[in-house]
Amino acid sequence: MTAIVIAVASRKTHSFSKQTRPSIRLLAGLGVEDDAHCGATVQHRSHARRDPARPNLRQVHLVQSELFEALAAGGFAIDPGGMGENITTRGIDLLSLPRGTELSIGAQVVIQLTGLRSPCAQLDAYRPGLMAAVLERAPDGRLIRKAGVMGVVVNGGTLAVGDAIRVHLPAAPSQGLEPV
Repeated sequence: MTAIVIAVASRKTHSFSKQTRPSIRLLAGLGVEDDAHCGATVQHRSHARRDPARPNLRQVHLVQSELFEALAAGGFAIDPGGMGENITTRGIDLLSLPRGTELSIGAQVVIQLTGLRSPCAQLDAYRPGLMAAVLERAPDGRLIRKAGVMGVVVNGGTLAVGDAIRVHLPAAPSQGLEPV
């Protein structure tokens, strides 16, 4: 199966969910144009309170649509953009990719993965019980976070539904994704 974009979303304000759109424009080194998290330094409110000068490693939030299907089986109806993601994908296991993976999307856009989204209590405010549903324990006790991945924009451009996604893994040895 070819990996594709099935939805794109943005919101100018710091609201939990984002509005789906026909297309979004990504700006190199900044993120999604007209999105509350766009900027060279951290824009996430809780992170900005701690260190507003820290580089923004959370410029773009991606979630695989397969998560929504799994959540639906558990009784959670989640639409694209609902969990605050900018890009909803299909056909790619985002959570298994190492840090530094580059996703070439459409004709121009390149996003470098920086880490995992760390689920927060806002998920439960959106849908009660959702935070627990996107967390799991591996057999070794390690916490598995399934709420998507974060990245930075290496090369900007316009993204639209149906754009193909190509994966470029970093040179070995690679490191797994950790929360950012």
